[in-house]
Amino acid sequence: MSTLEKHLQKYEVVIGLEIHAQLATQSKIFSWSSAAFGADPNTHTDPVCLGMPGTLPVLNHAAVDSAVRLGLAAGCKIRQRCRFSRKHYFYPDLPKGFQISQFDEPICDGGAITFRLRGEARSVRLVRIHLEEDAGKNLHAAAGVSFVDYNRAGVPLCEIVSEPDIRSAEEAAEYVRAVRALVRYLGICDGNMEEGSLRCDANVSLRLRGVQAYGTRTELKNMNSFKNVRDAIEHEIKRQAELLDRGERIIQETRLWDASRGITAAMRSKEQAHDYRYFPEPDLPPLVVDDAALAAARKSLPELPEDRFARYTIASGLSPQDAGVLVAEKEIAAYFDATVAAGAVPKRAANWVINEVLARVDDPRRLGDADLPIAPAALAELVALVEKGILSGKLGKDVFARMWTERRKAGDIIAAEGLAQVSDSGALEEACKRVVDANPDEAARFRGGKTQLMGFFVGAVMKETSGKANPKSVNEILRRLLGQG
Repeated sequence: MSTLEKHLQKYEVVIGLEIHAQLATQSKIFSWSSAAFGADPNTHTDPVCLGMPGTLPVLNHAAVDSAVRLGLAAGCKIRQRCRFSRKHYFYPDLPKGFQISQFDEPICDGGAITFRLRGEARSVRLVRIHLEEDAGKNLHAAAGVSFVDYNRAGVPLCEIVSEPDIRSAEEAAEYVRAVRALVRYLGICDGNMEEGSLRCDANVSLRLRGVQAYGTRTELKNMNSFKNVRDAIEHEIKRQAELLDRGERIIQETRLWDASRGITAAMRSKEQAHDYRYFPEPDLPPLVVDDAALAAARKSLPELPEDRFARYTIASGLSPQDAGVLVAEKEIAAYFDATVAAGAVPKRAANWVINEVLARVDDPRRLGDADLPIAPAALAELVALVEKGILSGKLGKDVFARMWTERRKAGDIIAAEGLAQVSDSGALEEACKRVVDANPDEAARFRGGKTQLMGFFVGAVMKETSGKANPKSVNEILRRLLGQG
């Protein structure tokens, strides 16, 4: 039993997550500067996002539309009248000295995120989803000099705040994965955690099993991958359990995850809401989402991951495991759907997509590329050739590999090189007879009870036919010739 498992026998972990999703708008939430990632430092700035005196924010309604769509997809109640607040704190990356955010009147209340953990359905309730502007980014040079890049200042964010419903590091990572899939299906965030467009903070506390009261929590920051989420929380569980075992108290604080050292480290004491001196933003009127905007947002929702999962498992008969792989990224699901739409049997298409196509792409999002070596229609053609028995499973995989590297269609490869499976009963009978006659000792041992030699005979026939023989027919003929038919 691992140290973590021993701790979890004694303590129950309570986790709530705050996920910041950067909205994929062209411009910032309160100004006209570009919100694009990757520009030279301080080239996407303007007087508003730099907090110049006398400037006024103007709300980007594309960000509002994204937040409403996310709220509807998560089953939230949409506040049709809400407001922004000022959240005061001082950091070099926040030039105004306050962040325009939402506090007591968020745009979305409640809702839940549903996902599966080891095949079991889970649902994590949401407290709220609110809109806010991002801060800039501090850059620290090796010589001890720091700089600030304000390109990110003012980029629109949706903060998705969960209830403390999560009970393990693994569940936390799967929850983040489900949120990322949801915002990517909606097309409101690219979900690129490496670039910071999806970031996660975790509130973690322990309590003795059977105790209802929550323990003192710490907030973990700086987690930019699913692995980091899982590793950071597991480390924090061990750290807090060891403190409690020694009779020490947990300090409520914010801690940074250091992935290179595999530890969390104290950053600052945890602020309470009153520390931020929230008050209504005086330069923005109340935000109103009218009935027409709400109806348009509802109508624009695509088929969401959970709906797709249900369709794959119920209508298409796929296993929950296969359906889970296919819905994990919208590009995988779209590729699979296009393959089925081109005529492939869903179960066969799923096997080829999961076992062959995904094995050849380093990033599943590449399945949406127009120049992918094998388009869905080409894969459907190959699947049909195997399904009809024109290609054996092995030949099918060989042809698939050549399609991928040579960018040719299955039919062209088969026609040019005579790769079609041999199903002619006369030709197969002759090949099987030659193999049996050439191996009298093995045939005698097979007839004497060494039936595992069937693999030897089938392999010999496949070699005789250059791998083109229909394996099912070969097995039937050999069993008859060897006295088992």
